[in-house]
Amino acid sequence: MAEIGKVNKLQVARAVEFGVYLDGRNLGEILLPNRYVSNNCNIGDEIEVFIYLDSEDRLVATTETPYVTVDDFALLRVAAVNKIGAFMDWGLQKDLLVPYREQRQNMKEGRSYLVYVYLDEESNRIAASTKIHKYVDQVHVDYEEGEEVDLIIYRKEELGFKVIINKTHFGMIYDSEIFQTIHVGQKMKGYIKQIREDEKIDCKLQKIGYDQVNDFSTILYKYIKSNEGFIPINDKSSADDIRDTFGVSKKTFKKAVGALYKQRIITITEKGIQLL
Repeated sequence: MAEIGKVNKLQVARAVEFGVYLDGRNLGEILLPNRYVSNNCNIGDEIEVFIYLDSEDRLVATTETPYVTVDDFALLRVAAVNKIGAFMDWGLQKDLLVPYREQRQNMKEGRSYLVYVYLDEESNRIAASTKIHKYVDQVHVDYEEGEEVDLIIYRKEELGFKVIINKTHFGMIYDSEIFQTIHVGQKMKGYIKQIREDEKIDCKLQKIGYDQVNDFSTILYKYIKSNEGFIPINDKSSADDIRDTFGVSKKTFKKAVGALYKQRIITITEKGIQLL
């Protein structure tokens, strides 16, 4: 089944003067304009295209890839604002509309906002919303502590960063457990730290417990090896130096150093750490 607002692989059905028509199956024939048709395109070829409505509300295909597709989140820049709403640059010729009713606050040209992209089922128009809460925390929480998840950084709050987990739930990463630079809209892997009784979720960017130590032990070993077998940092170094160099807490660093030391892989000196 072909989907509006998604990347689809469709077959070329017929050629016309101004492009080719693709077999959109449930959506009927869909025009791919000439500017997207390659010179060696033939009837029966399959082409990956994105489907959306043009300025006259007709289904059209493009081989351009938007920055975001339907049912996903992205940080986008406002290209223009008028009486209808805000128009965001999402990588296609036709900008993406955020209607005023879908704006948490009036959006300003040139600024970037995290939006959710949706398909209006009545009009088949693709639009976006900054009212993120309408599209998150709508299903029961079903995660295990330590589970790896996909995170989107939502916004900065007093205690840390609010995040979107697997596109379905909100969570929190606390400042005291962040050892790298992150920014709103960034997509990254994370881990479930705990699920509270009120079903609020705490997350971490590092693996939990011994899994984290084992992972970082390998990273630390490779780092020392790539630096000719010596680094001028040891377990006496400051937490800031360790965080700036490796992006982990001093506690995690010391545990990894201890693990490598017990395996007789390294020796620790006053000047740093040396591979044996």
